Amino acid sequence: MTTNTIKILLVDDHPLVRDGLRARLEAMPQFEVVAEAGGAAEALEQAARHPVDLVLMDINMRGANGIEATAQFRQAFPRIAVLILSMHDKLEYVSQAIQAGARGYVLKDAPGKDIVVAIETVMSGGIYYSAALARQLAQPQSADNQLTSREHEVLRHIANGESNKQIARALDLSVRTVETHRLNIKRKLGIEGQAELIRFAVQNAQ
Repeated sequence: MTTNTIKILLVDDHPLVRDGLRARLEAMPQFEVVAEAGGAAEALEQAARHPVDLVLMDINMRGANGIEATAQFRQAFPRIAVLILSMHDKLEYVSQAIQAGARGYVLKDAPGKDIVVAIETVMSGGIYYSAALARQLAQPQSADNQLTSREHEVLRHIANGESNKQIARALDLSVRTVETHRLNIKRKLGIEGQAELIRFAVQNAQ
């Protein structure tokens, strides 16, 4: 190995995935996989034992997820870069990962060369997103534009902190219809929880 080798820690709870990543990365002379882990706690232990430059981190894991683990790495090992490798393409995950300290986000179904480019970009001080995510990030209002005028009305009332019953009374709708509008809004925006919906409404309702 050369002195410029990038030393990598693989973190994924599927051994077969780690095996495939190790084989792909170690086929290139600039990379060396120095350790593997199946979860956050083990990953932190491995980072303390081995010289690690970069962590390739999955999100779905037992115990602490990859976003929580990224935050733990930023605090314990601020010099180690974290690159997320995940099947999740929702911008909410991307935003949470970057806020936690990740330096990039690569989709698992992206071309193999993307991982190589991502690692090299991150290690040179940049931030990397898979092309599909970069396109979404370039059009942050596109999902919002898919909402109907009625859904925008419901969103404005949600931003005001109103309950389904209050919204139904204000818009002369049934409570069940308001619930349906809420579900459709969340589906279109890729939002899962009520707290996330309220946060989006407060930030974006006009």
